[in-house]
Amino acid sequence: MRKSFDELTIADDFMFCKVMQDEEVCKTFLEMTLAGQIGKITELSSQNAIFTGAEAKSIRLDILVKDENGKTYDIEMQAVNEHNLPKRMRYYQAAIDILFLDKGEHYSELNDSYIIFLCLFDSVGKNMPLYTFENICLEDKQTLLQDGTKKIIINANAFRKAKDKNLSGFLEYVKTGKVTTEFTGRIEKMIEKVKNTEQARSEYRFISGFEMDARYYGRREGFSEGAHQTKLETAKLMKGMNYPINDICTISGLSVEEIEAL
Repeated sequence: MRKSFDELTIADDFMFCKVMQDEEVCKTFLEMTLAGQIGKITELSSQNAIFTGAEAKSIRLDILVKDENGKTYDIEMQAVNEHNLPKRMRYYQAAIDILFLDKGEHYSELNDSYIIFLCLFDSVGKNMPLYTFENICLEDKQTLLQDGTKKIIINANAFRKAKDKNLSGFLEYVKTGKVTTEFTGRIEKMIEKVKNTEQARSEYRFISGFEMDARYYGRREGFSEGAHQTKLETAKLMKGMNYPINDICTISGLSVEEIEAL
């Protein structure tokens, strides 16, 4: 059963996205993870739906960031081990490349990108807080392919092993909810503020209802007529409450044209 709004923590997808929409928090998280400075954030959005083709599997990214140097960062919260993380990261990388490389552009225009999964479990099994992967030559074990991609899996279970105090404190907070640093204290206050915001509460209620209806109609009708009607009703209600069109698109999965026609 889905959690109630008041039970949400940063380990829940909805609250994680709310917190990471703050540029300062997001930038601090990225610099802790990468152990270095990144450029100024120029684009930051949450719950980005990417459609790679009519028959292809679509994805929804938790947090997508672009900095002034053109680097992109996809940040995902993963609470449950679905045992598909490597293949999922591969697909996400492909979808992001399609998103950012326009028709007619040269492959060299592809920007450097990072796929980052923050997990409540150890998907690799080595009891390390961070796992960073790059494509490497198997023959000499040291020559990198230099395709501009990195995949990072964060294991919150191993927070005690993180060398950086702030990263350790953040991972402990994600795993246990315990506040031990200034950074996690700031996040905790942000979450309290979100929980006292009626719009956020309503948004979570919409999402919860939509997902339950989608699962119901998905079992019975393959996400056909009934599921689409649920989307329309959700979008119509949100439009009546003056939600931004982009937010309605994100939550309902409908196009701008469909929403404007309501």
